Amino acid sequence: QVQPVESGGGSVQAGGSLRLSCVVSGNTYSRYCMAWFRQAPGKEREGVASMYSDGDTTYASSVKGRFIISQDNAKNTLYLQMNSLNPDDTAMYFCAAYPTSWKPWTPPPLASALFPYWGQGTQVTVSS
Repeated sequence: QVQPVESGGGSVQAGGSLRLSCVVSGNTYSRYCMAWFRQAPGKEREGVASMYSDGDTTYASSVKGRFIISQDNAKNTLYLQMNSLNPDDTAMYFCAAYPTSWKPWTPPPLASALFPYWGQGTQVTVSS
């Protein structure tokens, strides 16, 4: 069983930055598609950023140029560097993993239904 565990959430003022981390434990694989999603109260879960183990990335238009997804394969860890945060970024942020040795989709997807393994989430709150 693959288990992602997120950390790094918190409260920050508008314009600030946060870095989220996601460690994947359990029956780990050598290659993944991994992604960050978020869900604000009363809203649907939305994809934020996604990447394959070889470095290909996808970003939602709402975060492109502000957020950076990266990974440390040796540590089975995914990161999300969030800059220029604004109150619209307030949400629970989730890490998700799809074990794969090839690229079933190009570019990496942001559809939540494609990812079988999910973390419990970490809260990000941005105040104005």
